[in-house]
Amino acid sequence: MSVYRLPEGSSGSKLAMKPPPLLLLFLLNMIVSCQPISAIDFVFNGFNSSSLLLYGNATIESNILSLTNRISFAVGRALYPSKIPTKAPNSSYVYPFSTSFIFAMAPYKNVLPGHGFVFIFAPFTGIDGTNSAQNLGLFNRTNDGKFSNHVFGVEFDVFANQEFNDINDNHVGIDLNSLTSKFAEDAGYWPDNEKGNSKFKELKLNNGENYQVWIDYADSVINITMAPVGMKRPSRPLLNVSLNLTDIFEEEMYIGFTSSTGRLIQSHKILAWSFSNSNFALSESLITTGLPSFVLPKDPVFKSKGFIAGATVASFLVIVLIALIALFYIRRKQRRARARADMEDWELEYWPHRITYQEIEAATKGFSEDNVIGVGGNGKVFKGVLPGGTEVAVKRISHENDGMREFLAEISSLGRLKHRSLVGLRGWCKREKGSFMLVYDYMENGSLDKRVFDCEDNKMLSCEERIRILKDVASGVLYLHEGWESKVLHRDIKASNVLLDKEMNGRLGDFGLARMHSHGQLPSTTRVVGTVGYLAPEVVRSGRASAQTDVFGFGVLILEVMCGRRPIEEGKPPLVELVWKSMMEEQLLSVFDPRLKARGGFDEDEVERVLHLGLLCTYPEPSSRPTMRQVLKILEGKNESNEAESEDIDAYLLQQMNSETMWMNYSESSGFSSHPTFEEIRKSKSSSMSFSWTNSVVEDFRSETRLGKQLPKWGQMRSNST
Repeated sequence: MSVYRLPEGSSGSKLAMKPPPLLLLFLLNMIVSCQPISAIDFVFNGFNSSSLLLYGNATIESNILSLTNRISFAVGRALYPSKIPTKAPNSSYVYPFSTSFIFAMAPYKNVLPGHGFVFIFAPFTGIDGTNSAQNLGLFNRTNDGKFSNHVFGVEFDVFANQEFNDINDNHVGIDLNSLTSKFAEDAGYWPDNEKGNSKFKELKLNNGENYQVWIDYADSVINITMAPVGMKRPSRPLLNVSLNLTDIFEEEMYIGFTSSTGRLIQSHKILAWSFSNSNFALSESLITTGLPSFVLPKDPVFKSKGFIAGATVASFLVIVLIALIALFYIRRKQRRARARADMEDWELEYWPHRITYQEIEAATKGFSEDNVIGVGGNGKVFKGVLPGGTEVAVKRISHENDGMREFLAEISSLGRLKHRSLVGLRGWCKREKGSFMLVYDYMENGSLDKRVFDCEDNKMLSCEERIRILKDVASGVLYLHEGWESKVLHRDIKASNVLLDKEMNGRLGDFGLARMHSHGQLPSTTRVVGTVGYLAPEVVRSGRASAQTDVFGFGVLILEVMCGRRPIEEGKPPLVELVWKSMMEEQLLSVFDPRLKARGGFDEDEVERVLHLGLLCTYPEPSSRPTMRQVLKILEGKNESNEAESEDIDAYLLQQMNSETMWMNYSESSGFSSHPTFEEIRKSKSSSMSFSWTNSVVEDFRSETRLGKQLPKWGQMRSNST
């Protein structure tokens, strides 16, 4: 039975028009398919509280649906109250449908607009499992791209997000279970032209103008068209693609709209909406005249004679005032120049990121002990709340020891790095004859070591969560090594330096020992720095760090996270040695965290693969360790045989992880221990007091590392295998 709704004030007179040829084709298709369908038709020329299901920040005011408002980092969603049939029962046949709606993205004055909205088919109501900002209120970091989502969407996006391969900041895209659009085009339309040589006209989505959209689907072909409201529907669609929705659609789905805001905000408004799976001409019932405008008015220009006369009379006073201001400015500039002459170069370079001491003191309640959330090597870490309500973490570093060096390393590296897997540095502060302060994004779930070693069973990370966090950290280290203008060496990768945000995503922090240098050049530093238990052998012997020493530290991180114990613990063998021996005895799972083993529910093959990778990263010979790019691909399970040369090397790397010969070479090269001894560190000519110590240090650490047969280089490995 047909369901047809017209709110008060709506007109349905156009429904009596003669069906166009497109409708006849649609009806013919229905007859040929022989699939029973319950017709769903509705038209909303305005909305009321009973029209839709509203979630998040979605509201209805003056018969207009507003998905978002001035609230930042918010999600709004509106759905038709009941499910509609979308696929024939026990069949792969997808019912045709036609929908049209009028929308506007209303900007706010003096506020930068950003992010768009999506027309969606979804199997569920509500906004659980969604995130704001670039996620458009559609998915979150964990479920984006999953086949089980069963979500189809047409996005109208105004933010170019490289993470989702957006083509630009003003496009229309087709989303299938993911925010990465399957198809996308610039927002706009093709005007009708008798000569057939019309030029594409771009439409700016977020300028406040009203636009109408038509979306038709039949015979596995989807057409998406848009135009300024009131214009006749262009005959040439913006997107015309073959699309089989059999695996996406369930038998019944909810339809509607979803959107979000981030730091940038605007209001996403739906003024009218029609939908039908039996009448492709129903869109003509939408009222396109007399609609409100959301374009921001231009500032008035005063051209009256009175204004001109007043401006002329005031000119003399303005000139005098300007002269006085200029004199004041010159004198103040001279005073500041004299003051800045005494500043150090780094203060001038990073001045824009400076936060006043008064702001930090107020945020931390006078550096109250109640706000202490951690203690580092050179000071305490406090939780604070900035005036806007933003939670931050404040590290207070003293002048003593290497405090100044750590402070400069942090602001010169992390202050310019931006990545989702790195802790964000918001600013800094320096007090004369006092301490330095660094202000970071606040990580709600603390450091990784507290979720692995020092927590109750109900808060302990699962095996799946641990591997996901390792992937996050690996992507962050890869960005440091390859993704920025300079190569950055972290030099202190360990569990206590990995922080967890509110969604349990891993972020690498503490760049106090970081150093950067140009790609293709060797770092100049030769000082032994880092944490005992994570130091690569070559660092102790030469004092020279490299990307491969970071790989070594990451390998130790893998082992401690998967085994649930620290690299060095009193009365126990070093962790790397323990894992290696267990692997040689074919008892690799015996070192897996016993608490997770007791809990069960983990993939034994995946655990063994990750433990093998940890051992490979800690191989004594630096050139035989994988790169972070290869490490990340193995963690993600990427290895397609039809990829390029480099991918074949990655495949061979996986083969080496299961090679008995390779692990025999590991034994000969390492002397049963990848870790440098305390005696080596003490006797190293390049050693210093810059390295830190784990909570429990073994006094009688293993004796001198024996050198032996080495694993072949990557190129040799490939040639020798053939």
